[in-house]
Amino acid sequence: MTEENSNVPAQPDSAVPEELSDDASRGRRVESVGTRHGMFGVSGSGDTSGYGGLVKQTIFPGASQRPYGGWYDEVADALEARLKATDLAAAVEKVVVDRGEITFHVRRDDLPFVAQMFRDDESLRFEFCAGVSGVHYPGDTGRELHAVYHLLSMTYNRRVRLEVSVPDADPHIPSIVSIYPTNDWHERETYDMYGIVFDGHPALTRILMPDDWPGHPQRKDYPLGGIPVEYKGGTIPPPDQRRSYS
Repeated sequence: MTEENSNVPAQPDSAVPEELSDDASRGRRVESVGTRHGMFGVSGSGDTSGYGGLVKQTIFPGASQRPYGGWYDEVADALEARLKATDLAAAVEKVVVDRGEITFHVRRDDLPFVAQMFRDDESLRFEFCAGVSGVHYPGDTGRELHAVYHLLSMTYNRRVRLEVSVPDADPHIPSIVSIYPTNDWHERETYDMYGIVFDGHPALTRILMPDDWPGHPQRKDYPLGGIPVEYKGGTIPPPDQRRSYS
């Protein structure tokens, strides 16, 4: 089931911004969380891409202001009313509408309640969670690890995202497997690749890497690794040991 459906109101142009740099030039608030140097963000001998001189800011879109447009406001209204009725108005830290998607940034302790509300509330009815994705932003101090949940309402044919951010020093997020059982293996994969610990998961073990594997391979501070390769008498070192080209 897709979102291209005649029952879903089209979003106004303001709900689908252009590049974030353009947003900044038009006065929309953005958040910079660091600067990347080189194609892969590595220093020294690891970048063999030829883009060693590349400098690019890592920028987040700031909180969006009402009205969000279309059914976004209907979802936000239902969410806000339910949270106020349960004295959890602060559970949602901000709402971001960017590139035709709406994301609710949720405090980690309130994630299970908010997720169950999205599933069960008659005005929301997001019955399916397609999984959770991990992201690592080393420059986002105190919020280095992000978990992004992709929710689908089959009743209303709508999609939203929930996002939870936690510090690298305390990478714990409550599991929502009991609410969305489809998250079982997805939480295990996010734990395996990023080191986010989903408290309450029925069996939080690695799913791709061996149980004794050190580190979490999709974090940005993880070494590129690799093994030396011999080719026609010449030896090619692992990526993180090669000389850089700039």
